Amino acid sequence: MPPISDRSPTALEVYQRLKADVIRGAYAPQEKLLMSRLKTRYGTGVGPLREALTRLIGERLVTGISQRGYRVAPMSIAELTAIYDARAELEGLLIRLAIERGDDEWEAAILARAHTLTKITRVQDGDEMLERWDTRHQALHDAMVAGCGCLPLLQSRAALFDQAQRYRHLWLRQTVFSPQALANKHREHQALLDTILSRDAPAAGRLMREHLMTPVPIIRERLQQQGWG
Repeated sequence: MPPISDRSPTALEVYQRLKADVIRGAYAPQEKLLMSRLKTRYGTGVGPLREALTRLIGERLVTGISQRGYRVAPMSIAELTAIYDARAELEGLLIRLAIERGDDEWEAAILARAHTLTKITRVQDGDEMLERWDTRHQALHDAMVAGCGCLPLLQSRAALFDQAQRYRHLWLRQTVFSPQALANKHREHQALLDTILSRDAPAAGRLMREHLMTPVPIIRERLQQQGWG
């Protein structure tokens, strides 16, 4: 197989790059996605781009305009509130179920993911470090709810996470580069970990909801600053 730089990107690669750009704010909400510019930026043809855009419509990151192309989906405080409320409620339910159903291997997986996250004590001002911290952060949360053993609920969780990603990125760039913010997150995770390991399902559910809702005021302020509220 030739090096990736010497061949056209696959449809999956185009989708992944375009999705990452939408999430990271390379395109503004409601910005028109011109096919000519997309072809140049991603080095591909109309077919892979249409496939990628169709997938992003399904994830509510892009909207289709009848006979007029595509736009980045809008962002709003109302949508932010609805998505985060749904995520917090579902995550609280999942962690309660995981505590009731999880075994020793589940506990060990959480401890391993928590240890890996604590190894990052400073996030430098760059996308690579930001992605590394967030990847480990997501892995910890995935491990916490994995013990629930309910695939349909986990699939619903993944869909809500996709819808929240643009909003989450505003929060990540605003807070995670701050040592104080990292310390605060570490304390929240440790409190969650202690409660989960003590098998206190009601308390863990409450803590999880509070933890997931902490970014909302910060994101709301950023939306207002950008005039997207």
